[in-house]
Amino acid sequence: MPEKNSEVKGHTAHVKVAENLGIFDSVQRPLKIVFLGAGSMFLEHLAKDVLGIGGADEGEFALVDIDRERLEMAEALTKIVVERMGKSGGWTVTATTERREVLAGADYIINCIEVSGAECVHYDNGIPLRYGVDQCIGDTIGPGGLFKALRTVPVFLDVLKDVEELCPSAWVLNYTNPMSMMCLAASRASSAKVAGLCHSVQGTSHQLADCMDIPYAEMTWRCAGINHLAWFTELSRNGEDLYPLLFERSNDPETWEKDPIRFDIMRHFGRFVTESSGHFSEYVPYYRKRPELIKEYCRSEYRGQSGFYADNWPQWRKDCDQRRRDVIDGKVEPVLERSWEYASSIIEASETNRPFVVHCSVPNAGLITNLPADGVVEVACVVDKCGITPTHFGRLEPQLAALCDANMRMFDLAADACIHRSRELAAQALMLDPLTAAVCCPAEIKQMTDDLFEAEKDFLPGF
Repeated sequence: MPEKNSEVKGHTAHVKVAENLGIFDSVQRPLKIVFLGAGSMFLEHLAKDVLGIGGADEGEFALVDIDRERLEMAEALTKIVVERMGKSGGWTVTATTERREVLAGADYIINCIEVSGAECVHYDNGIPLRYGVDQCIGDTIGPGGLFKALRTVPVFLDVLKDVEELCPSAWVLNYTNPMSMMCLAASRASSAKVAGLCHSVQGTSHQLADCMDIPYAEMTWRCAGINHLAWFTELSRNGEDLYPLLFERSNDPETWEKDPIRFDIMRHFGRFVTESSGHFSEYVPYYRKRPELIKEYCRSEYRGQSGFYADNWPQWRKDCDQRRRDVIDGKVEPVLERSWEYASSIIEASETNRPFVVHCSVPNAGLITNLPADGVVEVACVVDKCGITPTHFGRLEPQLAALCDANMRMFDLAADACIHRSRELAAQALMLDPLTAAVCCPAEIKQMTDDLFEAEKDFLPGF
């Protein structure tokens, strides 16, 4: 499995129970993995990650996408990856536009669907900008995140109904944003087993090790909060606190410029956060509410560039499709090294019963005691034959919990707006959004919400 160096507390009893089920060096059975949204850029990485699991020599990739052209490319690409990994004799690849044709018997479902994203991304960004709400990414929080949820969550809940009927024991590994709203709505409206997977925790932990010139394997850390707003509450090496070193390194102008907003929030709140400066700036009311603040704190691309996602996402999709054509045509070789994405590690730990720690978005239910119990949090989870078991974290430092809580209040109403297809709840959710509320009054937010509903009405059936 990919390296993982998080220290987890409070899971010993669970691991002891799992040991009684038998531990295997490799996977012992054929696997069926359904990939929803096969046009996603995640497909190539996750497919070869799964094929790289020891003993995973037989199985089926069932690819689903409603776009036939992209589905055909995904099928051809996956077959090439299977061949390059030396698994052609044991793995089959099927492709369909109808998910119900392949869900029965699924062991794992990887969800990467996108609903009307390319068609709506400029509405999600441009309409709020008229009201002064300046977004960098805008796909998990803020007006853009809310309307992506309103388009996506109802479709996801329909998927989960099919899962409940056709493969109720399967784990649904969700990569689709907006992560917190997706997982919260699922926890309230479905009995399916859902875990939200991101790469910001593992990516940031490696970034911190590099920043401090610490060998990754020698760094111990704990991280908890909500997706894209989780905090490294402990950073140490051989029992020595590393935060003084991180603060010292952040004083270097070159280091500061790599992540100015994250280093600034660390200086004022004491801990480093998991998401990039630009995306993180949308979760708090401090950095994007006035042009002079944007100029002072925001930089290019993921460091805070205005409209960065909206201006680039359609081209990124085209670039992803072109790379697939190049692999299929033999102009480019697929990447075969295993990544640090969590999906294959979850599958491996579940199938071999060798415990592994991942960080997932899961229902809180008291895991972080000073955040809403009925919300979704991102915490360390132990994976083994028993599945994905979240670990108890305890209390976040109050200043960190307060920032998470503000976003969770918005997610609370947003998830219900998606479930009940309520325009009123959607507007109220946006009134609680930290960035939007820092810029607009309630009447402006209500009008902005109405404008977005009008612009995207063809993509929001039932609202």
